[in-house]
Amino acid sequence: MTLLPGERDMRRKRPPLLSFVLRVETVRRLSRVVSLLVLDFIGVFAALFTALELKVAFRGHASFSAAWTESRHWVAFAYLVTVLMFARVDLYAERTRRPGLAGIVSALFQATVIALVFALANREHYSSYYTFYGSLFFGTVYITGLRYLHTHVTGWLLERAGYTRRALLVGTGKHIDAVAQALSGESGTQFDVVGYLSLTPRPENGLRSLGGLEDLRDVLAQERVQEVIIADPDFPQEQAVELVDLCHHRGVTVQVAPSTMEILLERAEFVPGQTVPLFTLRPLVFEGIDYALKRAFDLIVATVGLIVLAPVLLVIAIAVKLSSRGPIIYRSIRPGIGGKPFHCFKFRTMRERADQLQDDLEPLNEQSGALFKIRRDPRLTAVGRFLRRYSLDELPQLVNVIRSEMSLVGPRPLPMRDFEHLEEWHKKRYLVLPGITGLWQVSGRAELDFDDLVRLDFLYLERWSVFLDLSILLKTIPAVLRGRGAF
Repeated sequence: MTLLPGERDMRRKRPPLLSFVLRVETVRRLSRVVSLLVLDFIGVFAALFTALELKVAFRGHASFSAAWTESRHWVAFAYLVTVLMFARVDLYAERTRRPGLAGIVSALFQATVIALVFALANREHYSSYYTFYGSLFFGTVYITGLRYLHTHVTGWLLERAGYTRRALLVGTGKHIDAVAQALSGESGTQFDVVGYLSLTPRPENGLRSLGGLEDLRDVLAQERVQEVIIADPDFPQEQAVELVDLCHHRGVTVQVAPSTMEILLERAEFVPGQTVPLFTLRPLVFEGIDYALKRAFDLIVATVGLIVLAPVLLVIAIAVKLSSRGPIIYRSIRPGIGGKPFHCFKFRTMRERADQLQDDLEPLNEQSGALFKIRRDPRLTAVGRFLRRYSLDELPQLVNVIRSEMSLVGPRPLPMRDFEHLEEWHKKRYLVLPGITGLWQVSGRAELDFDDLVRLDFLYLERWSVFLDLSILLKTIPAVLRGRGAF
């Protein structure tokens, strides 16, 4: 792309004033990395000390000095390995790129394995390996907590200091609206969306329309845009190249939403020996070691959950029984893996014969697509409304998990009424066991469009790991406590 008269390529050598501004930005980045390094050191040391102190305490001779001395002996090596693993997964990058709990757990697990292998290779002998998995547990708790505070405190400081990045959205109407909604959420990202450029007729989304793609040059100059977000995964390639080149000329950062093919290629396997490089896409199912890991994780957590939550389940059962006539447990027939129906257990939240009123309430449906949801459903009991708000009615599904009918995390099983309204591509989500919770619950719950919810299911299947399941489970807790989008 050629420059207009008077335009300067921002990639050239910068004048002194601009260099000073960039040095200020460098100081901010350095402060971020240093502060995170300090917090990680505190977390690693505290995890080692706590694990060692508990170990000697259980043996009946607690010794603060002994735990302190041994922690100091191991902390340098443990911290070095942890930092290397954290850097490997971008845990010191900008807040918009830093992974959350799943990334922290994954990196700490790898650091623990490396430390254990090193210790065994160094011919260290242990009566138990508690120090390793104890440190892993406490490290996850401490470092996650410290980084959570760091993110919110620095976000608050940046907000008070008026720090925002002026962003411009480019794409088609539907995608622009989806990205704008995501940026307005509670992600901690400080974006000031100045408006959008649309490739199609101007959508009505509450944002300021700044014209078409041909107006990009003027908009970048007039609106002092710092970041362009291509909100359309099918953005025309030739126009994308010109857009990126123009933005880079002006020192503007460009971010792109991934296309479906780019997401699929994350699970592609190279097939050698072909004239043309080919990649095989693995099926969207859990099999082999993946299935064994997920099933073992489900059984352990569901069993422990039923034992720990037994008093809560008893209280809810009594409340449901006393609130209205009918059974305590409602058996909802829902399609499971492969579309095979099963009885999905829930605490009853509605009055008797509520299913018979379904047809009369169809005109009041507040959801798009196949879903049926009414924010103030007249069939709900007072206790049921409370249970629905905080998803407590779903707890009996832990029994479904033990019966191999459901998983802890996965695509939510839909009622038969909703299933019959699905399009064929929606039904691909039934290739795996349905889940009690999933990305729906931690990404907006009932406030999202149905097509977006199905895409979240596919994204979960593409990115699955035990750590992702653990992350979703932990994120479900604050999501249900807020009760946002649940009805």
